[in-house]
Amino acid sequence: MSEFLGFAIGGLVTGCVYALIATGLVVTYTTTGIFNFAHGAIAMAAAFVFWQLWQGWDLNVFLALILALLVIAPLFGLIIERGLMRWLYGQPVDVAVVVTVGLLLFLVGLANIAWKPTVGRALPQFFHGNGFFLGGVLVTYHDVATVAALVAAAIGLRVLFTRSRLGIAMRAVVDNPALLAMAGGRPIRVQQLAWVLSCILAAAAGILVASIAQLNILNLTLLVVDGYAAAIIGRLRNIATAITGALVIAIGQAMALGYLPGSGWLSQVQLVIPMAVLFVVLILLPQDRLRTASFSGAVAPRVASLGSSLVTGAVVIVAAYFISGALSGSNLRIGANAFSFALVLLSLVLVTGYGGMVSLCQMSFVGLGAYAMGRIGGDSGSLLGVLAAIGLAGGVGALIALPTLRLRGLYLALATFAFAAVMELAVFTQILGTGGAQAVARVHIPGISTQSDRGFFMLCVVVFVVCAVLVLAVRRGPFGRKLVATNDSPAACATLGVNVNFTKLITFTAAAAMAGLAGALFGGSPGLVTTNDFASLLSLVILLLARIGGITTATGALLGALVYALYPLLTQHVPQLGTAQYLLTGLGAISVGLFPYGMGGRIGQLADAWRAANARRQSGAPGPAVGTPAAVFIAEEGDQLVGAGS
Repeated sequence: MSEFLGFAIGGLVTGCVYALIATGLVVTYTTTGIFNFAHGAIAMAAAFVFWQLWQGWDLNVFLALILALLVIAPLFGLIIERGLMRWLYGQPVDVAVVVTVGLLLFLVGLANIAWKPTVGRALPQFFHGNGFFLGGVLVTYHDVATVAALVAAAIGLRVLFTRSRLGIAMRAVVDNPALLAMAGGRPIRVQQLAWVLSCILAAAAGILVASIAQLNILNLTLLVVDGYAAAIIGRLRNIATAITGALVIAIGQAMALGYLPGSGWLSQVQLVIPMAVLFVVLILLPQDRLRTASFSGAVAPRVASLGSSLVTGAVVIVAAYFISGALSGSNLRIGANAFSFALVLLSLVLVTGYGGMVSLCQMSFVGLGAYAMGRIGGDSGSLLGVLAAIGLAGGVGALIALPTLRLRGLYLALATFAFAAVMELAVFTQILGTGGAQAVARVHIPGISTQSDRGFFMLCVVVFVVCAVLVLAVRRGPFGRKLVATNDSPAACATLGVNVNFTKLITFTAAAAMAGLAGALFGGSPGLVTTNDFASLLSLVILLLARIGGITTATGALLGALVYALYPLLTQHVPQLGTAQYLLTGLGAISVGLFPYGMGGRIGQLADAWRAANARRQSGAPGPAVGTPAAVFIAEEGDQLVGAGS
C-alpha cells in the first residue's frame, strides 16, 4: 500500500508542475492566440536565474524567489511581448511556431554561455528537504509548496478571468482586439499582462521542478513539453480541465514507471504517455467548423515557369559539378548532406508552404526512409531500398494523415509533433536500439558511379533538382491551384466541389514520401544513422530552417539546408561561433516574425523589383519619386513583391 501511495504522491507533485505549465500556456493562448513553444526554455532560464541569486550570490532564499518570480520574470514577459510576440498577431501558425522555437534556442544559447554545462549545479529543495510521513511515505514541505503553488495559481486565475474587468478583457482580446479597443479596452496592455502572467507561471514551474529533477539546461527545457497534453485537454481555454488532465497524466505516468517492466518495449510506455495522450486527445476532441478565408494582405509568391525552373536546375547541376572537382572528400560529404537536407525542406515547401499544413514530424519520415534503405537496400545499396524508403515513409504519412485530416493550424502542428516524439522515444529506440546505429549503404545505380564521394554528391544534387522541378510543376498545375485554394479557404473549396480531405491526404503523403527519399540519401553520406539523428526537436529545427530560407520557394529550401550543413564547417575556422550556434539560430528564427518569406522570398522581391524597373526603362514609364522606396512603388503599380519560386 505504501508503494502505491508513494507513486501516487510522486505523480501528484509532478502533475502540479505539469498543471502550472499548462495554465501558463492557456493564459497566453486564450489572450493572444499564440502557442508558446519556448515556455519550457523560459522555465529553464528562471530556474538558473534563481540558482544564481540563491546559490551563486548567496542571497536570502525568499528575496531570491521574489526577484525571480515578481521582478525578472514579469520584466522578461514585457520584453518578449514588445520585441517578438506583437509582430506575430495575425501571422500564419508556422510563423508563430518558428519564432517561439527561435526564442527557445536563443534562451538555450544564452544559458549555455552564462552557465557552462560542464560545471555541475544543484538547486536544493525548499525547507532543506524536511517533511512528514503520510502512510509510511515521506512528503516533503517542498512537495506541499508545489501543490500550494498550483492551488494559489488556479484560484487567482479563476478570480481574474471571471470576477474582474481586466480578466474579461483578456478573454475578449484574442477574438477581436479592434472591437475591444472600440469598447474602451487597451488590447496591448491586456496582452502584455498575459505574457507577464505566463512567464511567472513558467518560472514557478521551472524553479519547483529543478529542485526535484537535475538542473540541466536541455532536460529542463524539454521536460515542459509533457505539459502540452494537459493544455490541449483543456482545449487551450479551460484551466480547470487542463489541471485535471495534468494530474491524471502525471499519476498514470508514475504508475507506469512503478509497475511496468523495466526492460523491453513496455519500459518505453511511461516515457511516451504524455505525447500519446496529446495525439489521441487532438484526434478525439471536437474541432471547430471550417472557417472562411482570412486575408492578411500578403502577396502570393510568383511561381517560376517550367523553362526558368529547368534552366536554373541545369545551372545548379553544372555549377555543382565544377565545384565538386575542387572539394575534398569530407567537404563532398558535407555537400551531400546539405542537398539531402534540402530535399527534406523541399517537402515542407509542398506541405506547409503551399498546403498550409504545419508538419512537425518530417525528420521521423526521414528516419523511416533511412531505416528502410538500410534494411532493404542492404550492403549493395539496391534501388529496392530506395523504393522501400519512399513507400514506407509515404505509407506511414498516409496513416498519420487519415485521422488528422480534420485538424488544422496549431492542432495539426501539435499532433505531428506528438507523433515525432512517440517515434523518437518508442520506435527508433527499438528498431535502432538506444545509442545504437543502422548501417545505410549508398544508392547503387547500374552504369553510374555513385559510391565515390563526388559521385554520391552529384547524385544528391540531381535528385534535389529533379524533385524541385516536379514540386514547382505541381504548384503550377490544377492540383497545385486546388492545394493553395484549400489553404486559403477550405470552406469555399468544399462549397465549389473540391475534395479538401483528398487534397490534403495526397499532399501529406507525397511530402512524407519525399522525406523518406531524403532519408535514403541522408544515411548514405556517413554510412550509418542513429536515433539521435531523428530527434523530435530536429523536426522543429527543420521547419525553422525552411522559414529562414523561405518556405514558399525551392531556392529557400536549398538556402536553409546550406546554412544548416555548412555551419559546422564554418565553426572549424571560427571556433567562437560554436558556442553561439543556438544564439545565431534563434536570432535567425526570430527574424522570421519581421521577414516571413525568408531569404528566398527576399531574393524573389529583389528579382521582381529589378524586372519591374527594367520593364519601366524599356517602356519609358516614370520611376519612383525621390525618397520613395522602390518596393512601395512596385506595390502601388500592382506588381508582386514576393519572388520567383525557382
